[in-house]
Amino acid sequence: MDLYIIIEKMEIGDQDAALMALQSFNKEKGQCFTFNMKEQEERERLGELAMGFLNRELQPSCQLACLETIRILSRDKGSLGPFCTRKAVWTLSRYAGLACDADGTTPETPDPDVNVEALKCLCNVVFTSEEAREAAAHLRLVAGLADRLKQCRGREWSPTVRFFDLRLTFLLTALCVDVRAQLAQELRGVSLLSSVLDATLGLRWLGTFEVVRPDGDAGAAGPPPLSREETECAMEILKILFNITLDTSRRKVDEEDAAVYRHLVAVLRPCLMSVAHGEDRTEEFHSHTVNLLGNLPLMCLDVLLLPKVKQGSIEYLGVNMDSVNMLLQFMERRLDKGTKVKETLLPCLNLLTESARVHRETRKFLRTRILPPLRDVKNRPEVGNTLRNKLVRLMTHIDTDVKHCSAELLYVLCKESVSRFIKYTGYGNAAGLLAARGLMQGARDPGHYSEDEDSDTEEYREAKPHINPVTGRVEDNQPNPMDGMTEEQKEFEAMKLVNMFDKLSRDHVIQPMKIGPDGKMTSLATNDLQRMTVEGEQQNSESEEENA
Repeated sequence: MDLYIIIEKMEIGDQDAALMALQSFNKEKGQCFTFNMKEQEERERLGELAMGFLNRELQPSCQLACLETIRILSRDKGSLGPFCTRKAVWTLSRYAGLACDADGTTPETPDPDVNVEALKCLCNVVFTSEEAREAAAHLRLVAGLADRLKQCRGREWSPTVRFFDLRLTFLLTALCVDVRAQLAQELRGVSLLSSVLDATLGLRWLGTFEVVRPDGDAGAAGPPPLSREETECAMEILKILFNITLDTSRRKVDEEDAAVYRHLVAVLRPCLMSVAHGEDRTEEFHSHTVNLLGNLPLMCLDVLLLPKVKQGSIEYLGVNMDSVNMLLQFMERRLDKGTKVKETLLPCLNLLTESARVHRETRKFLRTRILPPLRDVKNRPEVGNTLRNKLVRLMTHIDTDVKHCSAELLYVLCKESVSRFIKYTGYGNAAGLLAARGLMQGARDPGHYSEDEDSDTEEYREAKPHINPVTGRVEDNQPNPMDGMTEEQKEFEAMKLVNMFDKLSRDHVIQPMKIGPDGKMTSLATNDLQRMTVEGEQQNSESEEENA
């Protein structure tokens, strides 16, 4: 049906005629994601008429048709005008069951399909329009969403309504800093969403910080995979929690906040241990969990280690290491994929590094898996398929953040011992981190780490005198390339090398450096270069005099 005809029928104001026209438009455009630019004015007019109809007493079928039309039109940025005003956002919020009337009551909308369509419209306009976001913030839409999320254990709202409540909350917290702060602080969002996640997964509490999914206790086959509905809702909750905890790890938390975060970590542990339908979905679910764990205070992450050791658990030093082992497996899967390394791998690398830095049992367990006693001394540290080899390869990655984070994890597992770090990675691979930390002149006090017994294997002790510290492996004796050269030939080759370095320096391709008093590499000043040149000339003249 032509837009002009639809608009004419809408302008007449007859509800039945408008319903038939809108249903025809919705059926034709419902699966079409492109719009004719010539019809922009007509689409805006249609949007205005649909919004006007929503302010009248309508049958549920007509309400639904108007909202479907608004959802379709709101995909087009050029047609957003009628839906982004404060009044329009308030009207959509009423149909979503989120906004209150003037007398403070929320109008009843018993048809869940109407609620869902209104929520979809709000998601579209909030995602696309800054004006709509400002209107949503002014109307305190997030407060209405929080009130409804508190009913997470009831059956008043359908699962679809619950999902789009969460999706709208995510968009508001992702795109509006003020709304994010309001949910986190005023509405106690962390505690609220922890309860919603608990209810979504149907968790069962065995102790203060020990929680499992149904059939997840000892002796059982384990909980079944999460349903699609559970997975989708849980991932939205994890994304919202990530938004409202962004600055948590960078600020101090009091005892009350720490208790809230420890409770959240207890709820996140089953997320790490659960699987969804499909490997990709499971990977995405675990990724959101890892991202959120990286935001939380390190002091609260010990909750991951508190569950009792049970049959089938991975035990180390009397501690349940199931969750740490899952993080390790997650990291290795991301390493093996090798795509979008910075976005996919860094959160897990940082989480393992900081956990190993503050939790002794975690560090020792990770060291047994990543840096076992060294036996292979014939291959370079970056050659092979072990976790150590894969992480060492990342130490020379083109992305600075990636190479720094991988080196930092290995450095912490070496208890920040320079000699041990070089032993496992080779000086060539380790030089970047050592230079950045000012450790080029050697080791420093490892600080709070405890002393370990000597872990060198017999193979390593035998090969140690022959290991090249730069490459980290035993090197075959290479013939001296200067054997058989006359003194004149040696001098000629030396001058060629000097001239090459001089040209690179003059062209600013390389810059002469030295190790400063703080152990960091610094550029040589002009007077330093001149002094070194003079000293070199003096030494040459003294040698010539002695030879004469």
